[in-house]
Amino acid sequence: MKHSISVKDIKLYAHHGCLEEEKKIGGHYSVDVFIETDFTEAAEKDALDKTVDYVLVNQIVKEEMAIRSRLIESVGQRIMNSLKNAFESSEFEVVIKKLNPPINGDVALVSISIDSRC
Repeated sequence: MKHSISVKDIKLYAHHGCLEEEKKIGGHYSVDVFIETDFTEAAEKDALDKTVDYVLVNQIVKEEMAIRSRLIESVGQRIMNSLKNAFESSEFEVVIKKLNPPINGDVALVSISIDSRC
């Protein structure tokens, strides 16, 4: 049986980007993590160690987002790798949204998505 867990809109401030201003000033980000797993045993036993602990998901996202990268694609891949190492029997989608990106135009956000469920 497959179940889903979502941890949405993890709000962070980070210094990712290719521009010097992004390195110095930073910007706002939002991260969503979608998890496909089987938590039947966790539900039956009311046992956190039998499911994906979303506190740890949040911690992983925060730790990886704190490591400066030029590309949010790199950050997304690090988050995916860390999640897969922490929760081996689950599949993930990671979405990183860079809010108000410093590009020449009125753009609310840019985002990347990495999906291991495909």
